Formats: sequence, C-alpha cells, structure tokens
Amino acid sequence: MATLPDPGSVKVYTVNGAASGSSSSLPDWLTRKRAVKEKGKRAVREQVEGTLELVQHFEFPEASNRIKTTRDGHHVVATGTYKPQIRVWDLDQLSLKFERHSDAENVDFLMLSDDWTKSIHLQNDRSVELHNQGGLYYRTRIPRFGRALGYHFPSCDALIAGAGAEVYRLNLEQGRFMSPLLLQGTGDDDVPGVNALDINPAHQLFAFGVEGNGTVEFWDPRSRSRVGLLQLPAGRLLPTGASAPALPGIADGPRGPPVAATALASRADGLSYAIGTSTGHTLLYDIRSARPFAIKDQGYGLPVKNVSWIEGGSRMAAEGLVLSADKKVIKIWDKNSPSANFTSITPASDINDVHHYPGSGLLMLANEGIQMTTYYIPQLGPAPRWCSFLENLTEEMEDQTTRTAYQDYKFVERGELASLGLDHLIGTPALKPYMHGYFLSLQLYDTARLIANPYVYEEHRERAVREKMEKMAETRIRTRKDAGVKVNKALAEKIKRDGEREKKKAEKKAAARKAKSAEDDAMVVDENAAAEGGNPAERTSLLNDPRFRELFENPEFQVDQESREFALLNPSTAAQQQRQGAEDSDKSSSDGLGDDTGSEGEKESASEDSDAAELWTDDIPARIAARNARHRKKAPVSRNPNVRLVPMRAQAGPRGMDKYATFGQRRTTKTGSTDKSAVAASDNVKFSADGGVEMTFVPSMSADAEGGERAGSKGKQARRKGVETFGAGLERGGPEPEMAMAESERKGRAQRRRGMRSGSKNTFRRM
Repeated sequence: MATLPDPGSVKVYTVNGAASGSSSSLPDWLTRKRAVKEKGKRAVREQVEGTLELVQHFEFPEASNRIKTTRDGHHVVATGTYKPQIRVWDLDQLSLKFERHSDAENVDFLMLSDDWTKSIHLQNDRSVELHNQGGLYYRTRIPRFGRALGYHFPSCDALIAGAGAEVYRLNLEQGRFMSPLLLQGTGDDDVPGVNALDINPAHQLFAFGVEGNGTVEFWDPRSRSRVGLLQLPAGRLLPTGASAPALPGIADGPRGPPVAATALASRADGLSYAIGTSTGHTLLYDIRSARPFAIKDQGYGLPVKNVSWIEGGSRMAAEGLVLSADKKVIKIWDKNSPSANFTSITPASDINDVHHYPGSGLLMLANEGIQMTTYYIPQLGPAPRWCSFLENLTEEMEDQTTRTAYQDYKFVERGELASLGLDHLIGTPALKPYMHGYFLSLQLYDTARLIANPYVYEEHRERAVREKMEKMAETRIRTRKDAGVKVNKALAEKIKRDGEREKKKAEKKAAARKAKSAEDDAMVVDENAAAEGGNPAERTSLLNDPRFRELFENPEFQVDQESREFALLNPSTAAQQQRQGAEDSDKSSSDGLGDDTGSEGEKESASEDSDAAELWTDDIPARIAARNARHRKKAPVSRNPNVRLVPMRAQAGPRGMDKYATFGQRRTTKTGSTDKSAVAASDNVKFSADGGVEMTFVPSMSADAEGGERAGSKGKQARRKGVETFGAGLERGGPEPEMAMAESERKGRAQRRRGMRSGSKNTFRRM
C-alpha cells in the first residue's frame, strides 16, 4: 500500500470558482454587479485577475444544490436556484449545453441513463419529476417530503426516502407505486425519518440511515425485509456532558441524545461502509462486524453531508482513501490512518454537495455561492481525458491561490477613511464593511487622496526619480571606499584612521612584549594581551557594528557640520574649517581668481576640492623639494638664467669656457671682444633697441671655420657627379648611399626607453 504524502506538500489548484479561503475570493455582491453590468466582459476580466475558468459559465444565479457527472463522463448535471433550474455542461466543449427551469427547488436527483437524457428529480414540494431529452416527461407526488433518492436497476424501482418510516417505491417499468418499505426501528420508538439511503453495487443490499435513534437498517431487495440493524456508538461520538445538535421535532430518546446517520456510501468490494453522522464524525464499518474500525472527526461538529470512497485506477494516490465533507471543510484521509489527512480543503462558500470525478484528481462542489467550485489535486490522481492540459498548467495556476486584493476596490481602515474625509459614507452602498475596515472603489479612493494631498503624485515621482538616480550612481566606478558608507563619510574616514592608528600601536606593544618576555612567560603575556582587547583586527567599531549601521546609510542621520550645534560640540573642528575657509578666500582674492559673487556651483566645487585635499595624504611640495635637492647634488648650480640651452660644439671652445654659457657668450669669448659692433661685424649680429639680438650664420662641418678653411683640399671629399653639397654635411641628388645599420635599427626598438617622463606625475621615474 502506498504511503500518504505530507499534507503540507499536497497542492490543491482551483480551476473553477473562488479559491480556498474567504480572504482570497470575490464576494457575491461584486460578482453580481459584474454579471449585471459587464456580462460580456466578465470572462476577460476574470482571466486578467488570474482565475482559470475550466468550464465556461459553471455557475447559478444564486446557489447550487446538487452536482453529478454522467456515467459516460462527457457531461455534468447540476441543479440550483434562483429560479429553480437544471443545467447541463458538455465537458468535451467545456461550455454550457442547456438549462431547464422547474417549478420547485431540487432536493436530490439521479441519472437513469449513461448520458444526460434520462434523469429523476426529487423536489421540495413533495413531487417527483422524470426528465428525458425533450424536457419534463412526467410528474407525480408523494405523501411526505422527500430527503433522499435511490434507483435499483435490476427491478427498475426508484426508492424515495423522507419524513416518516416509509420508503416509497416507484416502479418505472410499470409506471406505478409499489408497496413501500416500512422501517421497523429499534422497537422502542418509531422511526422519525430517513436521511440517507445507499444501494450496494456488489450485492444490491439497501442501507437506510435513520434519524433520531442512531441506527442504520439493512434490507434485502429480494425479500423486502430487514436483514440487519447497526447501532451507532453514541457514547463515543458525543463528549461527556455534551449533546448532539438539536433537530426540529426530535426529542432525546431513552438511550440518550439523538445521533442520526446523515450520509452513507458503500465500497465497490461490497464489504465496507462509510457512515456520516450528525455529530460531524465519519465511521468506517466492515459488514461482518458491528464495531467501527476507523472514526474520523471533521472538527466543526456539523452534520456530514457527503462521504465517498475514492477509487478508480492504478494512478490514484492510495487504495482506500475516503472523502468526507460537512458544510465547512472537505477532508481526504486514509481508512487505515484516519488521524492523518491526505489534504483538507476549506472553500469560500458553504458546501451543499461534493462529487469526485471517478479515476481522477478532480473534485466538483455545489455551494452557496454563485460560482460552482472545481479543484484539481495532481497528487490525488491524473486529470480527466477532456482536460488533460491541466497537468501542464498546474504551475501557472499556483499564483491564483495567493490573490489577496480586488482589482477595482481598495481596503481602507477607519482611521485612513477619516483622514480622507470619507467617514460620512459609512453605512452607504459606497462602502462595503469587511473585517476592521471597508472596501472602497479604487477610483473614489484615488480622487479623495488627490484632494486631500494635491502634491502626492509629484512627491511620489520625485522620490522615484531620486531612488533611480541613486541606484544608477552606485554602479559607477569610484575610488576606494566602504560600500556601506553613504552618509557621514568624513566620520567614517576618521574612524578608519583611528582604528589603523590603534592597530599599529597594539602591534608595536605586542612586539615589545615579545622582545622583553622570556620563553616561560610567553603564555602569561598572551593572556594579558587577550585581556586588553585581543586581536585588533577583530575589534568592533562603529563601521562594522550593526547597531550603528543606519548612521552611515540613512540620510536622516547626516551630520550638518555647518550648524551651530556641531560647532558647539566640536569647537576645534569648526575653528579649523573657519580658518581654512578664510585662507581659501584670501588666496583667491590675492590671485584675483575669485570674489564673493561666485556661483553656488563654484563654491560647491571648491568645497569638494578642499575635502579631497584633506583626504589626500601625499605631500607633493616635499617630493618636489627632495627631487631638486638630488639634482643639486649631481650638477652645480649655474649663475645663468633658469633656461639652459644645449651649447653647440661647446667642447671645441677655448679653454676655461663655461659649458653652460649661452650662444652669445660663447661667440663673444671666441672673438675676444665685448664690443657689440665687433661682434656684429664678425657674425652678422644685429642688436635691436629693446635689447634683442638677431644673428645669421652658416653651419660648417667643423667647430672652427678658419681651421676648416686651412684644411683646404685635405679635408674635402671628392665631389660626386650629380650630387649637390650644401650646409653642414647636407646633400641633394644622386643615388641613395648604402649605410650599415645595426640589428636593433633594422628591426626597430625592442626594449623600453629608460628615464621616460611620467604622464600622471611631474617627475622622472626610473624603470
């Protein structure tokens, strides 16, 4: 035998009607309103709300009484009100086939044929109606009000049970009433009525659930006499000092409070019976024993309306599952372990009838709501052939069970209603009372909120834009900082610096202790260090303490450093900021680059630059001074101007010439005269009135022009044909000379240059 799964893991999907639980179902007044005003658009709107309609128009105007499927499995027949009517749905088309009205409300009905064409109906006006394919075929009346209906196929007898001890027999073959079955009871009292009857499909034994005396009578259809009497254990069903629900016109019997059998169901094996009682219990009997082998309590104390055995194939959850239902709850459980539920279902409306589609996991309910409910339990059994697609839609249908809000209505508490100025509508149709508040039209709610606060939309839009901009700003590449620090960044940096300073001090102290301590005192030193604070890296600070997380994340905790309170609590910091501001203003005024009339954007940028300068720990002036000092050590400082030009052939000048001398100084030294006229005559130098000098010269191959002239033909090379020589070693024309190139010159530079200038810092770096 298969084991039952965990009840919490069994998923129940609502494929028609309202979902389980009244908090997630549409109320009847809203359903009626939509049905009257927007009947053509109702199906579309329900699809938008996430409700799957397996069978279209699976409903009644007011409520449904009974529901059954035909034996061929192609149609569903149900009765309901108001007006009293019978409806038939075609399951192959998943739609309503037809509806047929009657004069009285239906109590019970049976299908006489395998399809929907022949049926018998018991009405609440003491009439019995026979329907065929064309409509009402025949109507007759019975002496008393009927409660249950059964049909014995071998004899064509329709059994009608109701008030009183008589069970009427209407023979459909002969078309007349036969002698009724007179129930005998226990002998001490009369039978007040029969609530339920059952015909066993295996041996055709009649079972009648008697009201008032807590008995079930078994009759043989062949002898038309009672063959057994089952007494229900009233002592086990009723707690000590309690009484069963009082039934109208029924008094306590001599054996105690009345316990009635309200539902009967026999198993196909012909040996097991399930009996539902008026106390809310379901008892399982073996026909060979007078003691129940299982008792199940529904928990509500309400009469059991339906009991049935869930069977129908190898794909079912387990053999021997029992379904029991009262007005509030449906429970499916195993006959061998009644204390453990396979699953429980609490519909939104009161239950009138429950029908299990044979061989599947589909349950159909007739209830007090407009929509009839259909549940699909995949773990109970497969989907029927006409709706096999349900097995692929179970995951999509899961969301509908969590729907907790209406589409066009808003739930408003009394306090919020008063703030909107709508408390004068209490008691009018505009407000629908529900729990501790009211349901209000969403359009009216939006209008009232807009009148109460005209700027609510603008505030909401600004807040949404600000949140989106902050989220986008977080994705930018930033400098190294704490990810969780959004406000009070200066305080966070100060805490980090203090923590690093304390960590270094602790490390120095620990190193000093280790250096001074001996080997035998090492453990004592470690204990003292642990007592003083332990590992500095593991100490708790404001940054990693969860109690102060809001201080660096919530903008409401931003510290205003320009306020008077901050200046009183931190006088040194305020004075330093004031002094820094004064220095910045003096510097800008002296440079002529700023004044008091600067824009706010310039002031903000300046403040940001100052903050960045405070956080920058590199001392640039010190680095520049150190670099200049190194250069002074390497080369003597010249008295010439700061701009030094590389001398042309300085090494060829007279002895004693400064190699850092300018070109004019070298020419003056070469000529040996300081007179401007002599210099101008020798080198074609022109002096302007403002002190400028213009010079014209022709470069030569040697540093000394006279020496080159004296060299004469010795230093000259043979003139080549078609080659014009000019300037200092420059030629034009002739074939390209073959030049010997090194390996590195032919293939290009293979190594990185040394002593290159950095593009990010104004200094040379050695690679």
